[in-house]
Amino acid sequence: MKYKTKSVLIARKKESGDDFSRRPCFISLFDENNPHLNTQGPKEVVEFEKIHKVVIKGLNIDYLLPGNDIVINNLTEIEIEVNNDHVYVTGKQE
Repeated sequence: MKYKTKSVLIARKKESGDDFSRRPCFISLFDENNPHLNTQGPKEVVEFEKIHKVVIKGLNIDYLLPGNDIVINNLTEIEIEVNNDHVYVTGKQE
């Protein structure tokens, strides 16, 4: 699915159940850069259950150590696809 957005924040949720290799996660979409500094919150949140990994291709990213979150700024669009237990993220940056 394609989304028009300026930035995203990718994060995991606390584990659910006893499958430690798969976790719920979410991708929050924002209309401005540096979403971790945004006081308004996301315009949309895309959630996933039991994901093994998120694969990000061809984008410049920032990894925020305090929260274990990934931020992708300067986007014009992002595409999110799920295949089995993997989430694939691609997009276009300015």
